[in-house]
Amino acid sequence: MSQLPIDAVIPDLLRQLTTHSQLILKAPPGAGKSTRLPLMLLKEAAVDGKIVMLEPRRLAARNIANFLAGQLGEKVGETVGLRVRGETKVSVATRLEIVTEGVMTRMLQQDPELNGISLLIFDEFHERSIHADTALAFALEVQEALRDDLQLLVMSATLDEQALTELLPQASYTESLGRCFPVEYRYQAITDDRDWLVGVERAVVRLLQQETGSMLVFLPGAGEIKRLAERLTDSVAMDTVICPLFGQLNPKQQQQAIQPALKDQRKVVLATNIAETSLTIEGVRLVVDAGLERIAHWDPKTGISRLEKVRIAQSSAEQRAGRAGRLEPGVCLRLYSEEALSRQPATPQPEILRADLTALAMELAQWGCQDAADLHWLDTPPTINLRQSQLLLQQLGAFDERLQLTERGIQIQQLGADPRHAAILAFAKQHDTTAKITAAMLVALLEEPPRGHQNPDLHFQLSLLESGKLARASQYLQRAQQHYAKLDSKTVTRWQLSRDWLAPLLAAGFPDRIALSRSGDGRYQLSNGQGAMLSPDEPLADSDLLVVVDVVKTRQGDSRIFSAVSADSDHLHSLLPHLFCEREWLDWDDKKGRLTAETHWCCGKLILKRQSQGEPDTAKASEALLNAVIRKGLSVLNWNTKAESLLVRARCAAQWLPELELPAMDEPSLLADAQSWLLPYMDGMKTLKALAKLDVAQALTARLGWDKAQALDIALPTHYQVPTGSHYPIRYQLGQQPVLAVKLQEMFGEKHSPQLANGKVSVVLELLSPAQRPLQITQDLAAFWQGSYNDVKKEMKGRYPKHPWPDDPANHEPTKKTKRHL
Repeated sequence: MSQLPIDAVIPDLLRQLTTHSQLILKAPPGAGKSTRLPLMLLKEAAVDGKIVMLEPRRLAARNIANFLAGQLGEKVGETVGLRVRGETKVSVATRLEIVTEGVMTRMLQQDPELNGISLLIFDEFHERSIHADTALAFALEVQEALRDDLQLLVMSATLDEQALTELLPQASYTESLGRCFPVEYRYQAITDDRDWLVGVERAVVRLLQQETGSMLVFLPGAGEIKRLAERLTDSVAMDTVICPLFGQLNPKQQQQAIQPALKDQRKVVLATNIAETSLTIEGVRLVVDAGLERIAHWDPKTGISRLEKVRIAQSSAEQRAGRAGRLEPGVCLRLYSEEALSRQPATPQPEILRADLTALAMELAQWGCQDAADLHWLDTPPTINLRQSQLLLQQLGAFDERLQLTERGIQIQQLGADPRHAAILAFAKQHDTTAKITAAMLVALLEEPPRGHQNPDLHFQLSLLESGKLARASQYLQRAQQHYAKLDSKTVTRWQLSRDWLAPLLAAGFPDRIALSRSGDGRYQLSNGQGAMLSPDEPLADSDLLVVVDVVKTRQGDSRIFSAVSADSDHLHSLLPHLFCEREWLDWDDKKGRLTAETHWCCGKLILKRQSQGEPDTAKASEALLNAVIRKGLSVLNWNTKAESLLVRARCAAQWLPELELPAMDEPSLLADAQSWLLPYMDGMKTLKALAKLDVAQALTARLGWDKAQALDIALPTHYQVPTGSHYPIRYQLGQQPVLAVKLQEMFGEKHSPQLANGKVSVVLELLSPAQRPLQITQDLAAFWQGSYNDVKKEMKGRYPKHPWPDDPANHEPTKKTKRHL
């Protein structure tokens, strides 16, 4: 084997393995950390037990396993093993396992002591996948509590050294300088967003004409890759092969992109950020970097992800450029400006801060961790995201009210799939063979949705799979067989789905996404309260009820439905009765000017049926009025000066004095909690006019609680006593500093501007003339007395000669009187 940069530090690493339980290795792409180092660990028998290496991406895991096994003259599954989703190749001879996704986490869950395993390697840790963060947090606790002999090696091309050394304070740190041939950087910003892909095509063709060698083009997603591939097919030379590379391609297509081009051919690989690290694409010396990636941000309020095309971090740009200098001097053409790159963050936002944490919540519950903060993280999972995920797991029947795993939850965890998908399988396990077969096919499809299908009807896609017409159908059915084997010991002789089972199965995994048509034009309301839409010309848009699987928040603010099935409410109710309930509803009818009472048949926040109850009980009028207030907003209440002052001061305190821990006082929170703070003060009220008598200030004070209301009055009083003894109101406004309007002469003798919020906030003084007109606005009274006061005095002394205008106002007696009365 040829020399690699990592060879220079391997002896030192081997020594550190004998003295340290934690190691950090920083090495750039191409140094050999993922290939040479594992082989040397095996050759030198550096540890007694097995080595497990986590790779964040399946494509990289497969290629590394194949490469390492090939170097040993073996096949994968002998000395070097592989475990990825749906594929396991290990044997009793295996000493090094390459694993990915949640495999390492499952290994830790099943055997926390990791018997027989001596070393865990976290490769490409800079990618900060949620699986890597979780596995490292669990491994650190195992090392702390159960296995002080367990060794951890964190490897990365670019990393936040300070944060990682704080997480692993006992770790040794090694850095390999790497080997990279010179890379020439060129910048060519594409300014026209409308013809962005045309600009990329021109840049690619021009660089191919100017330079030799194969090319790697980084694009944000599979859609852009496919469109650019079509364009380039007609615009590049005959000897140039276009090779897409993204996660949804089959292994054969991925290998075609990675392997060197045939003799007398050039290759243009169009890739997502899957090609940033861990893969060496043979023959590449040209890189075109569009500078963009597509990432999903999960919104805990809606339970829906928002897909965003964003600019890459500086570390990602560095990784991409490095691909041009792996094998020989190269060129990196960046389709953005150098100045734009300098404005980007140093590293990408970790997945754990922006992702759906439902799977993590399940892992924490199985681990026995009540509070995520009890574990060691580089970034602690956001509490609000975890809480929303826990609520969904309660809906799925996986958690009880104490957020502990139920029997169903244990079953879901043991099925080894995403919690939603596992809930589908667990539900199918209770039913007949057709349900199980349909569920196995459905989950296989949901795990890796086929790309390029415009039809959002999942039944259509499954029908293609059933008939073998779907791309990669054999792989889908192989994965379906693995799922089915967990549900039934029988062998599937024929993969035939049941349309009647589709909606109930999906509802078992997506109870928050049952959708009711709102207007018949493709607009729906989900059972979690969110709106979503289909294109009106889709046949599926005629359905009264859907179960939605894939829904994404778009740039326009709407949530777009990408996959769903039609459903029947009665059929769903017969199989999943716990998702439905009856509620009594009282409301105020503005048109009729009276109460209405109905029985609602509901699914989550959907009202599927309504039935009038006749004349309602007037004793419940207040509840009906409250519904009207919630619907119309807080503006229908009687907001006098006292109530408005209390509300705005409480909202300011949330910003300035979070330590007071006041209850949320924004309008959505107040409306959501109206039953607890407002309803008790509406007793006996039967009409909207009666709300004029409601004491809003008293109700808000009760919401705050007496102690916190007193603390608020002390920290942010309604009035301020000036040196003359007068009390003047303080004007509060959210997002701005408080203002006090006072006659200038009444502030004589005051050395500094008043302070509020326990000294955190300065009051802006609106100093008035004797005629009560503003003379000066300042939040630094001392500076005013020493500076611009002299200009004010010169102008005002002649206009108001009867009032005092001393030379030293900071030490003069304050007054409300004219000179004659002094």
